Amino acid sequence: MIEELIKKYNVPVPRYTSYPTAPCWGDSLGTMDSIESIIKKSFRKSNTKSGISIYIHLPYCENLCTFCACNRIITKNHKVEDSYIEAVLTEWQRYRSLFDGTPIIRELHLGGGTPTFFSPENLKYLIESIMKDAKMHESHEFSFEAHPGITTEEHLDTLYNVGFNRVSFGVQDFDEIVQETINRKNDYETVKSITEKAREIGYSSVNYDLIYGLPKQKLSSVEDTIEKVALLMPERIAFYSYAHVPWKMKMQRTFTDEDLPDNAEKRALYEKGKELLISSGYYDIGLDHFSLESDDLYKAYKERRLHRNFMGYNTSHTKMLIGLGASSISDFDTMYIQNEKHVSKYEKKIQENRWAYERSYILTPEDECIKRAILDIACKRQLSITPEIRTYLTKSDFETLSVMQSEGLIMFDEDTLTVTDLGMIFLRNICSVFDRNYDVNKQFNFSKSI
Repeated sequence: MIEELIKKYNVPVPRYTSYPTAPCWGDSLGTMDSIESIIKKSFRKSNTKSGISIYIHLPYCENLCTFCACNRIITKNHKVEDSYIEAVLTEWQRYRSLFDGTPIIRELHLGGGTPTFFSPENLKYLIESIMKDAKMHESHEFSFEAHPGITTEEHLDTLYNVGFNRVSFGVQDFDEIVQETINRKNDYETVKSITEKAREIGYSSVNYDLIYGLPKQKLSSVEDTIEKVALLMPERIAFYSYAHVPWKMKMQRTFTDEDLPDNAEKRALYEKGKELLISSGYYDIGLDHFSLESDDLYKAYKERRLHRNFMGYNTSHTKMLIGLGASSISDFDTMYIQNEKHVSKYEKKIQENRWAYERSYILTPEDECIKRAILDIACKRQLSITPEIRTYLTKSDFETLSVMQSEGLIMFDEDTLTVTDLGMIFLRNICSVFDRNYDVNKQFNFSKSI
């Protein structure tokens, strides 16, 4: 039964960090007056109620990880740090000029690339410059992504002292053959040491990124990796499916399809990993995320206040997410907007005193309704089928949901949809039923769901 479901539903599907998803957005922009008006409205709506969120993209890495599909630049020239940080700060000040009050920062995340490519001094300067005319929310959550091999105790100390309380280490897999294949080397002792330092300093939550479906990965390597992870017990784990998109990321052509596990093997890797994580005390939050019971992520999940945006699952449901830096995406509740992806073009626009925007999307009332529905399914495992939602669902949609119910993926009646434990495996597929733009035969931009 499970093998048949995997065969059926292992198709390209969005991860639903937004709705509508990014490929649906247009390349054109509205007038700057209309965009700035939406930004001002979003700030007023979010800041006084829950604060705002900031994502800063730091795109540089010293070495190329061949599995990675992120927007990054490979260089060992650290002189690039200064001009990039100044561009980010100039961009922030432009946002700041639109606000009619002091921004209250609830959530701040440094992503990449490799944020710890930047020196501790530059990271301190970046954060202090943003916070000098802002307030830190009393329940703030500041986090950053880190490569265990290049992150120093000074990095951890410096960021902790400017307000960071969470860190995410990219571990991926401890197997030497897998690491050699993907050019990402993290031995257990290095990860153990940097994790212990983070906890000694005072970080309240440590996350590990792990990946299943990597080239040359075997069941034994997943077992060994998670057994070692369980010795260190990070509060959160993101157990991602490897996204093989060589048509977008040429470096993924350094290995072949023969190096990758087939569908059944890949699912076995996930099932073994999930089994070991649960037996070690972790809870399945959804969409590849696991958490210890003591962590805020699990508490938010149980209390049905979990949220999802471009930073993944989080506990701070703000109505404004400002993306700073090249390729960053902002979510202003009723509008998405993405910056120029190329660093040189991004910096040039900022230097010319322009917004660095490349494309945008303004949500319709229908989009807003479907966005709320997909968030409820992904974050709460439950959706109330309101009359408004019904107006956007077709006869075919209801038939699909009925089939999913017969397969044991959901419990569904006239008023409520509830995702079952089996359905958690196919959460992205369930969300896609509500996606007005989704056509499985045309979705080549997304990774497969399993």
